[in-house]
Amino acid sequence: MRVQLAQQVQAILGQSDLVIITERVDDVALLIGHMVPMGFVEVLDRPLPRPWQQRRRSWGWTAVIWLASILTEGDHRKVAMAAYIKGMQTTLSPLSAQVIAPLDCSDDRLGHLRQYLRPPQSWHRIEEDLHAHSIAVYAFPHDVIRCDATTVAGDHDVRAGGLGQCGHSKDDPSRPQIKVMTGALDPLGMPLATDGLSGARADDGLYIPLIERIASGLNTTGLLVVGDGKMRALATRASVAKCQHLSLSPLPFTGTTAEAMADWLSEGIEQARAGKLERILRANAHGDEVLLAEGYEVERPWCLEAGAAAWRERVLVIRSPVQAAQQAAGLETRLAHAATKLVALTPARGRGKRQITDEATLREAIDHVLKKQRVEGVLPVAWERQVARHTPYVGRGRGSAKRAQRVTEKIRSHIPHIARRAGPIADLIQRCGWKAFVTNATQERLSLAEAVLCYRNEYRIERIFNRLKSRVSIAPLFVKRDDQIQGLTYLLTLGVRV
Repeated sequence: MRVQLAQQVQAILGQSDLVIITERVDDVALLIGHMVPMGFVEVLDRPLPRPWQQRRRSWGWTAVIWLASILTEGDHRKVAMAAYIKGMQTTLSPLSAQVIAPLDCSDDRLGHLRQYLRPPQSWHRIEEDLHAHSIAVYAFPHDVIRCDATTVAGDHDVRAGGLGQCGHSKDDPSRPQIKVMTGALDPLGMPLATDGLSGARADDGLYIPLIERIASGLNTTGLLVVGDGKMRALATRASVAKCQHLSLSPLPFTGTTAEAMADWLSEGIEQARAGKLERILRANAHGDEVLLAEGYEVERPWCLEAGAAAWRERVLVIRSPVQAAQQAAGLETRLAHAATKLVALTPARGRGKRQITDEATLREAIDHVLKKQRVEGVLPVAWERQVARHTPYVGRGRGSAKRAQRVTEKIRSHIPHIARRAGPIADLIQRCGWKAFVTNATQERLSLAEAVLCYRNEYRIERIFNRLKSRVSIAPLFVKRDDQIQGLTYLLTLGVRV
């Protein structure tokens, strides 16, 4: 817009009119001003190749401008960048101290950037330089690392060896997905290492290379690696202990742990009756101290295989009162549902009421209900056999004293009452709320109370996945090729750091 100036202003400025350019800035200046001190430009420029025919804008500045657009608009499509640059050209040029043109973020150039981010040697160097620079500049503590994985579904073509595969998912297991494995710095929640992998891979084997890469970048020992139940694999714990690091993860109620857990729970119940459990208190929102958890610990030697190096582990057996109350309420709900379904197996005679006449069929239906509601052994079911006899005349017509009769029987089973076994139910309630954690940290490094409080903060890494899926909108991925999928995933994890 051109504006005619007054004579006094013309005398001061030395020109007769003024050109006003209006651009929508949003938070772009703030985002770029935050990414430049974090070293995004220099860190990205070092490992990425720069062909001789490339434009004068570096890959670092291209990535920073694109990330600013993604964080502002929530759109990672390449097609939107040309119009975005054209509408903010006057703003971006002073911010970058160079002339920014729409061709600096063209479709081809952004595609090449994603392609160059995919090779492991380039991406791993970017991660190491970036988090080393951040930790050195901001002096973040780096003794607790959290690791976890998430899935990102999309409309990808499933092919052998490709990233987009169908696998276990909390969202939609019928859609192809990729798996994003991340290790983050606690308590900040800053990603330190990220892997974009096939969606069909299990989480168990993904922890070891990620932990080794983080430890190599931080160049230290004694890291406490915290993860969920999938990190409790014996090979993962052995690898962490061998590298002189520490781990903390919950144990599952399967395999040998399930057998040992029965003894641990019995010991815990006895110590609870004697008042010997260590109590963990925490102030609530009103400032009152409430019981968060209570428990005890046992120590055991462990090794990966016979003849291999052994290490000592502490098993922390913890009871949460809140979880115990929730599980007890769930048990009561399952008992009520089971009783209702069992009674419905033998309805009263009537039109449309199908009766079970075979005892084996009834027994199978009862077992199915008890197993589905997980109340085997606490609801004894007894039924009675009812027989209704009728003596109609043979053939049609009125009856008489000389007409033949036949006897017909209608048999049904009836469950008159569902009783509860108070003793077994009380035992189940006593075993509610218990959980076991395993760690190779000493009591001086990680006490029982500190371990419980540390694992309670596992939500911090979930916030990274929340930002990845909401703020930078990784799903759905508008790309098909594996190199573009992986490169875009890595680029968007850089945006999570901002």
